[in-house]
Amino acid sequence: MDSIEKQKETIFESLKKFITEVIGEDVAEELTIEPESVFTRDLEMDSIEIVSFAEKVKATYGDNIDFNGWLSGMDMDQLINLSINDVVNYIVDANNSDK
Repeated sequence: MDSIEKQKETIFESLKKFITEVIGEDVAEELTIEPESVFTRDLEMDSIEIVSFAEKVKATYGDNIDFNGWLSGMDMDQLINLSINDVVNYIVDANNSDK
């Protein structure tokens, strides 16, 4: 496994943990949380939960990324169809653009 794939796997596990914290363990256990999972459709996260998730992402990766800026540049369809993988790829790209 190359370093980018390892980064993606590590970030995905971190984001999965954040999602579980935000929606609750009981709810998370009933869902299949995968990289392709869409926040609003598959995980049924509402706007307050997504904001809470974004705060956790910013607290963890904020020095390297402008997560809120990235989200604010999206149109409504992009936000509605945002997947965990989209966030993982954004974080990896942002972290590797400094190198």
